[in-house]
Amino acid sequence: MTQQRTTRETGVWRRLRARPSAVAAAAVLTVLALLALGAPLLAALEGQDATTYHDALIDSARGGVPTGTHGGISADHWLGVEPGTGRDLFVRLLYGARISLLVALGATAVQVLTGVTIGLAAGFGSRLVDTVLSRLTDVMIALPMLVLGVALTAVVPAGFPRPLLLIIVIGLLNWGSTARVVRAQTLSLKKLDHVAAARLAGWRPARVARRELLPALAAPVITYAAILVPTNIVAEASLSFLGIGVKPPTASWGQMLSTATTWFRADPLYVLLPAACLFVTVLAFTVLGDAVRAALDPRERSRLRVGTRGGSRGTPAATAGHTPKGAAA
Repeated sequence: MTQQRTTRETGVWRRLRARPSAVAAAAVLTVLALLALGAPLLAALEGQDATTYHDALIDSARGGVPTGTHGGISADHWLGVEPGTGRDLFVRLLYGARISLLVALGATAVQVLTGVTIGLAAGFGSRLVDTVLSRLTDVMIALPMLVLGVALTAVVPAGFPRPLLLIIVIGLLNWGSTARVVRAQTLSLKKLDHVAAARLAGWRPARVARRELLPALAAPVITYAAILVPTNIVAEASLSFLGIGVKPPTASWGQMLSTATTWFRADPLYVLLPAACLFVTVLAFTVLGDAVRAALDPRERSRLRVGTRGGSRGTPAATAGHTPKGAAA
C-alpha cells in the first residue's frame, strides 16, 4: 500500500512538472513567498523600513505628491515612496505580501478543516445528521460574506489582531462549498467495498473515516484548496480596500489600493504596483490550482492520454474497432 501511494505521488509530481504553466506558476509563487519571508533582510539591504515618514520626499504644495520622477524612484527608494506619507513603497509591498499570503493561506486552512469535518460528518453520519448539517451548509453558502465580514470586523475591539480576525472571518464564513464537495465525495466513497467491509468488521466510525475515507478525500480537497487561495486573497484585499482590514501602519495590498485611488493621476505607479502584485499572485495560484486538478483527476489523465497518444500517433487505442480493407474478419 505504501509503495503504491508513493508511486502515485511520484506520478502526480511528474505530471505537474510536465506542464510549463504549472512550473511557471510555482516559480512565481516561490519567489513571492521568498520575498515575503525575506522582507526584513531586503528592507535592511535597501536601508529603509515600512513605517518611517520621509516628509522631504513629498511636495506639500501639490498635496503630497512625491518629488522626482516616477513616484520618487531613486537609489535609496527602489520603487519610490507613497504619496502623502513618503513611506518606502518597495518595503511596504514586501510586508503587504506577508499579510495577503498569511491571511489567504490561514483562511484556506480554516475553511478546509471546517468544511472537511462537517462534510465528512454529513456524508458518513445518519440521515438526521446529514439533513441538519446539509441545511446548515446551505445557509452558510447563501449568506453574503462581504456584508457579514464588514459587520463582524466593525464590532470587534480595535486591539484584536487584524490579520487573525480576517483569517477567522473569511475562513468561518466560506466553508460551505468545501463541506458540500466533501459530503458528495463521502457519499460515493462509503458505498465502496473496502469501506463497507471496515464497517462490518466493527470499526468505529472515526476509525473508518480516518483510515478509509480521508486518504481518498485528499486529492479533491487539495485541488479545491488550491482554488480557494486566490479567492481568499481577493477577499482580504476587498475587506482592506473597504477600510476594515488591517490598519495602518501595517501594510496590505488591498489597503494600499484603497488609498491609491485618490492618487492615480498624480502617481500612477502607486496604483499599478499593488494591483500588479495582486493580479500576478491570483493568476499564479489559479493556474497552479488548475494544474493540480488536472494532475490528480484520473478522468483528466485518461482524456489526455487518449487524445495525445491515441489520436495523434495512431496507437491501437485510436484504431481499435477499425478493420483495414482486405483484412480477415
